[in-house]
Amino acid sequence: MRVWLASQSSRRAEMLAQIFPDITCKGIESVSETSSATDVSGQVLEICQKKASAVNNATDFDLVVVSDTMLQDPDVDSRAMGKAVDNIEAAAMLHRLSGRRHRVWSATGIFYQGSWEFHLNEAIVEIDQLSDETLVELVLNNSWVGKAGCYDLAGDMGKFASLVEGDEATVLGIASDAMARLVELSDYET
Repeated sequence: MRVWLASQSSRRAEMLAQIFPDITCKGIESVSETSSATDVSGQVLEICQKKASAVNNATDFDLVVVSDTMLQDPDVDSRAMGKAVDNIEAAAMLHRLSGRRHRVWSATGIFYQGSWEFHLNEAIVEIDQLSDETLVELVLNNSWVGKAGCYDLAGDMGKFASLVEGDEATVLGIASDAMARLVELSDYET
């Protein structure tokens, strides 16, 4: 099966390479990551659908996967925490999440047999109270770069964060229902 992960996320690529060994991982360009939705779940789904629209007709592939992940601000339910642009913003986001629980939303689109299906899941993560030294280390090691909320649960933050509810796949960037569907499709095609 010819599979295209239309994402530049190395974590998503790792996850999908386990079930599709010959996957092509190449991001799509020029997709606006803004949304008119008023809640974070709607925002992440709308952006995922924009990514799907940007793929156009992927006739060279049997399966295409697009995805988007956002954190819900622990103080303002309608505010999303996206990716930081620099060390200062990364430190501020990690400080905001320190010692708190928050929701993580992932929306994933799967293009298979000529049509798109979309999956949306949430998970709850709790981050330990981070010392100043730990915050500095997490920022300076660049583990936050390209990550929603400035952390990677399967990376350095894994020592300080716990999954409280939901599935790890959702936190890592692929909606858990979509991951189950992709496993099903890989089994079906083999």
